[in-house]
Amino acid sequence: MSNGLTYKDAGVDIDAGEALVDRIAPAAKATRRPGADADLGGFGGLFDLKAAGFKDPILVSGTDGVGTKLKIAIETGIYTGIGQDLVAMCVNDIVVQGAEPLFFLDYYATGKLDVAAAATVIEGIARACKESGCALIGGETAEMPGLYAKGDFDLAGFTVGAVERDGILPRTGTMKRGDVLVGIPSSGVHSNGFSLVRKIAEKAGLAWDAAAPFAPSQKLGEALLTPTRLYVKGALAAIRSGGIKGSYVKGLAHITGGGITDNLPRCLPDGLDAEIDLASITPLPVFSWLAKQGGVAEAEMLRAFNCGLGMIAVTDEAHADAVAAAFGGGARIGKLVSSNGASAASRDGAGSGEAKVRYTGALKL
Repeated sequence: MSNGLTYKDAGVDIDAGEALVDRIAPAAKATRRPGADADLGGFGGLFDLKAAGFKDPILVSGTDGVGTKLKIAIETGIYTGIGQDLVAMCVNDIVVQGAEPLFFLDYYATGKLDVAAAATVIEGIARACKESGCALIGGETAEMPGLYAKGDFDLAGFTVGAVERDGILPRTGTMKRGDVLVGIPSSGVHSNGFSLVRKIAEKAGLAWDAAAPFAPSQKLGEALLTPTRLYVKGALAAIRSGGIKGSYVKGLAHITGGGITDNLPRCLPDGLDAEIDLASITPLPVFSWLAKQGGVAEAEMLRAFNCGLGMIAVTDEAHADAVAAAFGGGARIGKLVSSNGASAASRDGAGSGEAKVRYTGALKL
């Protein structure tokens, strides 16, 4: 059977997969933290909650991807920030519930494995894990010829964190009328709304290597691939800011798909709505370009994009400045008000269910 078919003949290169594991092993090892000391390569990833110092923990898990932002990375060959996008979309989600991210796993699927490209992505994942204090304890690389077009790949991420039982957010029972909303700046579009972003770029007739209209010193693709901001360190610092007297943070919202309109209500109690002064928000230039070039209405911008705010914290008046400082900066953008029972989430009826976000003023687009 010397002329028989091999797995490599069918398009799957086991040696390439092993070469990738060898290359990324040092990056994964650099993410070790208390509770996660095993080497990469076992059948399962191990984590010791007791060694991590938890006494009465609740586990919090999250999973996400990068969406069609991947298409821009693939078409430009710029892979350095995509790993951070993947980690951020997962760890930012669980930290808003008060959880400290403990470990992360990734799934990388492609038609034909490009070891260099995959390693760049996974090394980015490792860097973001290290910055977020969580260990990269495992993952899966799948080579599936015939399922993905040449050059295409997809990513998924999975994280698990823990929070002491009495520290779970949001603390809706402590929220009251007059509490302050603190907006924490984003780094850009982050990883949501890219189907619309790509449509607008196509409408503008711009190639990814053209100068970015909103950042002339960068190419369009490079500028749009600015990685999603990691909020873990700032959020945990804000959560722990009250010491033995209790956290200054009553709730956090990660502004992802659905924008402010759909995400902020997820941390608010019945009986209280958010009132936001849009004039207090300073959108990054990329959002002004998207709105004008695409003719995107304000209400649609507020649901499709983060519009310059990647996270919003709920706190009381006395501690709003301390919470902003914990994140390295933020701005008061509104307050909690009594619910009015309206049937839409914004001024023109965008959104569904009872109104939880009321907007005043106008975005400076």
